[in-house]
Amino acid sequence: MKNLLFLLFAFLAIQITSAQEKILPQEKSIDDNLIYNTAGIEVKPEYPGGMEAFYKHISKNYSPPTDKAFKGGKIFITFVIEKDGSMTEMKVVRDRGFGTGEEAIRVLKLCEKWLPAEQNGKKVRVLYSLPISLSSN
Repeated sequence: MKNLLFLLFAFLAIQITSAQEKILPQEKSIDDNLIYNTAGIEVKPEYPGGMEAFYKHISKNYSPPTDKAFKGGKIFITFVIEKDGSMTEMKVVRDRGFGTGEEAIRVLKLCEKWLPAEQNGKKVRVLYSLPISLSSN
């Protein structure tokens, strides 16, 4: 009986080990699509010309609301900088109304590709948060 129990446990251990080996390549492909936070990244994404050029692009192309009821404020946008430097998954996190979030998304879609982030020598996807301060006219 002990021998049979031992063989059963040995068989289960071998099965679990082979199942884990088969899962690892799939996990690796999942890691390829992870979205990192910029705080822990070795090489942060960079806009061509630097952040000054990025903010210049935003201020040059952003058209604030003309409605007299608009009082200004901050809006927050998040987006993912992909491995090829393109921007995807643009979302308005906090909006001031009057079309401010939609206008910010429109302007971001006009941006050049970024130099992508790198982690452990590989290009990775990174979540970026952008606050935009707006003043009333």
